[in-house]
Amino acid sequence: MDTREKIRILSDSAKYDVSCSSSGNSRQGKQGALGNAVQGGICHSFTSDGRCISLLKILMTNYCIYDCAYCQNRVSNDIERAFFKPEELIDLTMSFYRRNYIEGLFLSSGVIKSPDHTMELMVEILKALRIREKFNGYIHVKGIPGASPYLIAEAGKFADRLSVNIELPEEADYASLTPQKNRELILRPMAQISRKISENTEEKRIFRYSEDFVPAGQSTQLIVGATPATDGKILTLSGGLYKAYGLKRVYYSAYIPVGTSALLPKLTAPPLLREHRLYQADWLLRFYKFQTEELVSPDENLDVNVDPKTQWALRNMHLFPVEVNRASFDMLLRIPGVGLISAERMAKARRLSPLTWDGLKRMGIVLKRAKHFILVSGRYYGSFSQDPDMIYSALSERKDEIQTDLFDKIDTQEPAIRIKSHVPKLIQEPVPLPGKRAALAGGES
Repeated sequence: MDTREKIRILSDSAKYDVSCSSSGNSRQGKQGALGNAVQGGICHSFTSDGRCISLLKILMTNYCIYDCAYCQNRVSNDIERAFFKPEELIDLTMSFYRRNYIEGLFLSSGVIKSPDHTMELMVEILKALRIREKFNGYIHVKGIPGASPYLIAEAGKFADRLSVNIELPEEADYASLTPQKNRELILRPMAQISRKISENTEEKRIFRYSEDFVPAGQSTQLIVGATPATDGKILTLSGGLYKAYGLKRVYYSAYIPVGTSALLPKLTAPPLLREHRLYQADWLLRFYKFQTEELVSPDENLDVNVDPKTQWALRNMHLFPVEVNRASFDMLLRIPGVGLISAERMAKARRLSPLTWDGLKRMGIVLKRAKHFILVSGRYYGSFSQDPDMIYSALSERKDEIQTDLFDKIDTQEPAIRIKSHVPKLIQEPVPLPGKRAALAGGES
């Protein structure tokens, strides 16, 4: 089989692993070495379903001794198989890099013979690229669960990012869907990587020159929709992994039906919108100081029709509207339509002068959402008189489908309220929110 055919087979087999994005690590070019790595540097492309993939995102082989029901490359699946010898993959990487096709390598593999044998071959590739070829670009390597701690440590010396996929949200599902694996087999190398990263950080603090160990950190991947696990359980697991192992990122992969097992759901399309909402919720956990239990309970799924922050706000309307000129920074972060950068701009600007409606527009705030939850110098610019059902209908991804319900609800109200609340364009000045403004204006949390 020629190289082009191997690339076709093995790059296609690698597309199901979504935990590949920008590098997360910077390394300057140096004399006598080839390439560099920058935080936004790994070359990537977007597939038709919206996934971001590296231009050289490839498996060493798609032969595998495991029979994971949800996996395209399982041993029982009748598909085309291919295998790159270490030297072939090294030559391919260097050739692509010299031609400026890629800026790094994302390397994973099926398990051949044993986890140790597979990991040995992958470490051989890493060592040759870094030492012999002096390749200085970004490398992300998938660790093989069950490989010896020595091989995991060796891979960490040469890779920018090292990750082990946890895959299933609940431990009970391993026995039926992937009988050769278990949760402990996956968590053991994750704990080792986390510990070695901490040790390396301490060494660098003490010694001026210290070798890097996985400088871009570790990540993992969870499959969404292959099991009955709820979003609440998925996010609870993610939150625990961030705290226990200091992960840089948890990736969520919408299950793509590739098997015929009776244990797997019969989906007509991958749950991509559900995947998107999980990423949004994950962002809130990492950067917006939310806790999992605030967003969703363990036995619930996120509402796919509105983003998780809006969903939280609609459940907590007693906290809104908040006066943007007096609200705490933490409360600004919780306003739908306000991001980290926007909140920082607001906090800085209001030290000099009161925030205005026009000023908020220039700060990049999504006022289409935010206007329902804020006061600007005591004035309310939203619609629907703080009715959460009406706001939900206006902001929902399904607003066209539920527009009839919206108008039905409007028609049941008194005419004066209908004009003031639902036809704001007829009124020249913003309408002040009636009622308990004094109690809610501060919006402190």
